[in-house]
Amino acid sequence: MNGIDALLTAGAGLLAGGVNAIAGGGTLIAFPALLAAGLPAVTANITSSVGLVTGYAGGALGYRRELAGQAARLRALGPAAILGGAAGAVILLVTPGGAFKVAVPFLVLLSCALLASQTKLAGVVARRRAARTTGSAAVAAPAVPTAGLGATPGGPAAPDGPAPGGSPAGAGTATAEVTATSQATTPAAAVPAGASAAQPVTWPTRVGVFLAGAYGSYFGAGLGVLLLGVLGILLVDDLQRTNALKTLLSFIVNAVGVVIFLASAQVAWAYAGILVVASAVGGVLGARVARRLPAKGLRAGVITLGLVVAVVLLIRDL
Repeated sequence: MNGIDALLTAGAGLLAGGVNAIAGGGTLIAFPALLAAGLPAVTANITSSVGLVTGYAGGALGYRRELAGQAARLRALGPAAILGGAAGAVILLVTPGGAFKVAVPFLVLLSCALLASQTKLAGVVARRRAARTTGSAAVAAPAVPTAGLGATPGGPAAPDGPAPGGSPAGAGTATAEVTATSQATTPAAAVPAGASAAQPVTWPTRVGVFLAGAYGSYFGAGLGVLLLGVLGILLVDDLQRTNALKTLLSFIVNAVGVVIFLASAQVAWAYAGILVVASAVGGVLGARVARRLPAKGLRAGVITLGLVVAVVLLIRDL
């Protein structure tokens, strides 16, 4: 490694850590930088995973409050994440270097597509969650009388015209209906986080986490988007709590993969060490800058970079 390679790796790690803290997709920065430094594709991928794992750990620690009460979910989904991370790492290690090099441009394009779909997927998840929680609230809400003010079960409805006290007839009914509607559309009050976390985790959710983990350990970019889609669609909970669970599962997947990668002796330690430090600093700075930088614009920049990298790799391999 020369000085230029070290600076390139440090800059990529700094940017990758910051991008992961704001919008995700840091692998699309670190991995091409390691390729440019002259590392083989498989070694670059493994080194990138090892160097960026500290960012996932920091994210999980930052979500401690939102992870409270999700121990049962973690017990149910943790084994799937562990098995998926191990499967992806083993598949990567047994993949011939030439075959992985051919697959890299398409993996980068897939990661770009996942990152591009992040906003739309988050919208789908939010609408699905709102529909479920609103439906639960509507079922739990008490019945609202539809007769006029002062009506009793089995009794006559209140007559039309001014009611005692000068209020129009039916005003109480209208107020009650508005109140009921407000209650039905307030998921936080209707479906407490603890109640939703207590719902059983289904096998489709476990399978989805396993497949996302296998992909994430094989080629890390886009793992968070995949996990958010699986958890957001198949679980019902607050979006921040879902994101916290996604972050912890991402760390588990990457940590398992890193352990296997370390045993393979295919880590370029000098580059990995620079990435560990630089990405940690980038993550801290990214968390501060996140309040000022629009995630949408940053995500678009990362996607553009990924597309350029994919095209360059495709042309180079022709």
